[in-house]
Formats: sequence, structure tokens, C-alpha cells
Amino acid sequence: MLTNTNSNPKRSEISRENTWDLTPLCADETTFSEALSLAESNIEKLAAFRGKISRSAADLQAYLEEKDAQLLVADRLYSYAFQYSDEDTANTAAQAMKSRALSLYTALFSAIAWESPEILTLTPEILENWFAEEPKLENYRHFLDDTLRQKTHTLSAGEEELLSLSADMSYGPQTIFNMFNNADLRFPSIDNGSGEQIEITHGRFISLMESRNRQVRKDAFMALYHTYSAYKNTLAAAYSANVKKELFYTRARKYTSTLEAHLDSYHIPTSVYTRLIDTVHHFLPSMYRYVALRKKLLGVEELHMYDVYTPIIEYHSPEIPFEEAKNIVLKGLAPLGEDYLALLRKGFNNRWIDIYENQGKRSGAYSTCVYGIHPYVLLNYQGNLDNVFTLAHEMGHSLHSCYTNASQTYVNSNYNIFVAEIASTCNEYLLISYLLKKAETQEEKAYLLNHLMDQFKGTLFRQTMFAEFEKITHEKEAAGEALTCDTLCEIYKNLNKLYFGPDMVIDEEIAMEWARIPHFYTPFYVYQYATGMSAAIAFGKRILSGEPGALDDYKRFLRGGCSMDCIDLLKSCGVDMTTTEPTTSALKVFDSYLGELEKMF
Repeated sequence: MLTNTNSNPKRSEISRENTWDLTPLCADETTFSEALSLAESNIEKLAAFRGKISRSAADLQAYLEEKDAQLLVADRLYSYAFQYSDEDTANTAAQAMKSRALSLYTALFSAIAWESPEILTLTPEILENWFAEEPKLENYRHFLDDTLRQKTHTLSAGEEELLSLSADMSYGPQTIFNMFNNADLRFPSIDNGSGEQIEITHGRFISLMESRNRQVRKDAFMALYHTYSAYKNTLAAAYSANVKKELFYTRARKYTSTLEAHLDSYHIPTSVYTRLIDTVHHFLPSMYRYVALRKKLLGVEELHMYDVYTPIIEYHSPEIPFEEAKNIVLKGLAPLGEDYLALLRKGFNNRWIDIYENQGKRSGAYSTCVYGIHPYVLLNYQGNLDNVFTLAHEMGHSLHSCYTNASQTYVNSNYNIFVAEIASTCNEYLLISYLLKKAETQEEKAYLLNHLMDQFKGTLFRQTMFAEFEKITHEKEAAGEALTCDTLCEIYKNLNKLYFGPDMVIDEEIAMEWARIPHFYTPFYVYQYATGMSAAIAFGKRILSGEPGALDDYKRFLRGGCSMDCIDLLKSCGVDMTTTEPTTSALKVFDSYLGELEKMF
């Protein structure tokens, strides 16, 4: 079943077997309401520990265990509410549940706002004695060490409590954008090239941009960005509000920049971020070669931004039903071993995945997991090769969670954002390597090489461009410059000129693309797609070459969770992200495959 009809089906029209089963999270809305009320009443148990956790190892241990238990309940309730809401973002009852679950988190963290200041009254010497006195406390060693590390940026108990009370309000810009983008925004219909009108949706947009019909691509491109442009001032205000919010927390916690504030959460040096941008800049001539090849093979006098996604090779890849997509992914990921494949099959066969687009469904794709319950994947499957890679990508996230949760306790299970994209991108690299090996014709191989080039373009180059946009805009706000729509569009258009080079016509409409990127509301997140791809290729190359110990290193990484700093975890598994080597090595892979494609034509 593919949703490539003229309009989206309603949620009720999607077959049950093609939807995820949320009952392991929560049985129904009534159970949700009852469980949430109980969770709200339990919060006072945490508040009662105030002033006690610095008295003894036993008190600290008891508090941390109670906090974990309550957080796990909150995780399950929130996950259920937001996934239920994402099925149909116009479902007001689900939105209300999501709001209540979010308020539970706010109340919970408000009740423990004193935690860090009180832990910071302890010294490393006291903690070492307590670890020896109370063996169970060892489970929290990394958490406690990390808390002490951030002492400079932790405020007094009263100040921390005040900041925690602002948490609910702080989600305002992101919530407004998400509701506007997913529930309220409607795009026009265009001619699909066969005389039929087809509605543009978030899920269909890339498929339309991949069309061999240039007029379809142009019409979809213009219609989508003109729609966003009609709301440009509202969208600029929402983005600016989010940047201002981030700057407030940055200054409140005495960081020198919002970039530093976000990266310090996971002990990542800001040099990792700036080094990524500098390294990608060094390889922009390779990107320009790719753009020139795209222009040549498309046979156009001018290459426009709406020509970026269409395959440059005349190869008619058949429509890929979801069952076939699953088989392709299983074969492609075989180098990861039978234990990995068994988990994949379990997810495929037990309704972990919400497969198809429907009216009101959240756009894009994601994987989410609550400790103690299997992961879930949201897709908007459209039956093309890119969607097969999306399946492999999201299942990479899911199986990363499976391995971590099976090996770590709750407090050490939530792997850090910095490493979150490695397993997913390694899956993509293994899959494309498998498909290239089994390509039966030069046309098929060229098509796959083009797809690989597009993966690099979309991940290492494009996400780094996004990262640079965020860096510039947050720095401007910190310097007191207003982030108006015109300012944002100028920054974004100039970055497109820099990253795509002289052979690309930078259409005026692309200047509005910043307005449709949800990740910009989670600042300094997207760079990790690029660093993640670099690390993923480092792991993937070792696994495919059969290097002794490579698969063991990778599985150790998957099991690591947040039991140690992510930079140190990667180093211990053979990948050092504090150097330029992983990114340089990945971009050399791009350069090599590009040279192979250039020789064909």
C-alpha cells in the first residue's frame, strides 16, 4: 500500500497491521489519565528528599532510585501521548494529553530543581567514600561525576527552581511552529505531469522533487516555498523567539555562547563543531564538481535548486513495496551479524513501525524508545529507494536503543545526541555498499552512486550548512542584531551560494528554506548528522573490510549508552572525533565515488 493517490487517506482508513501498537506504552486514554494523576501525586515523594541527599550514601541512593522510577513513568506517558498525537496532529484530545504529559515533566523537574545544587555541596572525596559504602551507588557514578563537572553553570537551588518553572513556557516557539507546520499549513495541488492534480504534502514533496519531469519539480518547488513565504514574518518571529529563549538560558547559566551551552551538556568541545565546518569548507571544491556533473548529466543550460533531488541517471527503479523494502534492509545489514538481524525481524513483524502517511500525520520519520519497552518508528513510506534508506536509518536508531537498553541501567541507557546518528547512518552506508556490489548493470550502479552522492550532499554538506546557519544566527542575536525575515533569508541564500558553487542558480525561493526545518527549534543538533556520518563511515569501512575486532568494537559502541562521555566512548571503540580524521576520511570516500561516477560519463 502506498499513499500516492490524489489525497491522503484518513487515519481510520489505514490497515491495523500497517500501524504501530502503542498498548505496551499505555492501554488507552483512560489508563493514561489515571496513570498521569498517580504520577502527579507521587512527585511530592521527591520533594521530601530535599536537604537529605547530602547526608548519607543511603539517602542519595534512595533518592536517585525514586527519581529514576518516576522519570520512567513520565517517559512512558509522554511517549504514548506524543506518538498518539503524531498519528493525527489535528486530534485535539491527543494534543491535550501531550500537554498534560509535558506539564508532568515540568512539575517533576521543578520538584527536584534543588538536586544539582545539593549534589554540588559534596566533594569528589566524599563521593568516593560513598561509592565504597553503598555499592549500588556505583550505578550513578557517571551521572554524579558529570554533575560535579558542570558546577560552574549550576545556579542556586532557588534560581534552578525558577528556571525549571519556565520550562513549559520555553517550548512555546517550537510548539507554535510544529502546530503551524503539521496541522494548519496546507499546500496547493499541482499537475503531476499527466494532467492530474496532486496535493503537495510534506511526505510527497521530495518524491515530487525527484520527478524526471522538470516542470513538476519546478511547480512543486515554487508552490511549497511561496506558501511558506506567505507567512514569512510569522515564521521569522517564531524562529527569532526560539533563538532569544536559548540566549536567555545561555546567559542565565553563564556560558559564553549558546553553542557552548548546548555542546557542554555532553562534554563536547566547541572545536568539534567549528572544525567540522572548516573541514567541509576545505572539500567544497568536490561539492562543486558534483554540481557540475549534475548539470552536465541533466543536460540543462542552467541548474536550479529544484534540480537538486532528481536522479541524474536514466534508470527506472521499480516501485518498492514495503515488504520488499524490509528484505532489502535485512540483506544489506547482514554484515552486522545474526543477532542484529534477529532484532530487525522482531521489529518488522511486531508492529514497531507506523508505515504510511495519513491526513494530519506528523511529517518526516523518527525512532523513539522508552526504557524497558521496544522502540517505535514513524515513517511516511512512499515506496522509493530513499524511503528504503529511511527505514534502514530509523531501524538503526531503534536497534541502537535495543542494544543499549539490554546492557545498561535506566540512568545510563539514554545515549547522547552526539552519538545518536551513528548507528542509523552506519546502516545506510552498509546498505548502499551492498546495493552497489549487487548492481547488475552500469546504469544501476551509476544510479546508486548518484544516490550515495546525494546522501553525502544531504548529510555531510547540507547538515553542515544548516549548522553554519545556526551558528551565524545565534551569534547575531547574541550581538544584538535583529533576526528579521530579510536577515534570515539573506544569510540562508548566501550559504547556498557558498555550498553549491558557481554552477548552481540560487533561486530566490530557496532563501525561505530555513522556515521549514523543524530541527532548527532544537539548536545545534543537526551538526551531529554530519559528525555521525563521519563516525559511521569509519565504523562501516572497518566492518566491511573484515578488520579483526571491528564488529566487536561497533557492538561495544551500541551497548555503551551514556555510561561514559560520548567522545571517550568513541575513542575507546577506535573513532576519535576530536580530530579531523573521521570527517576528512568520509569526504575522501565522497571524492573517490564522485571520481568513479565522473569516469562513467
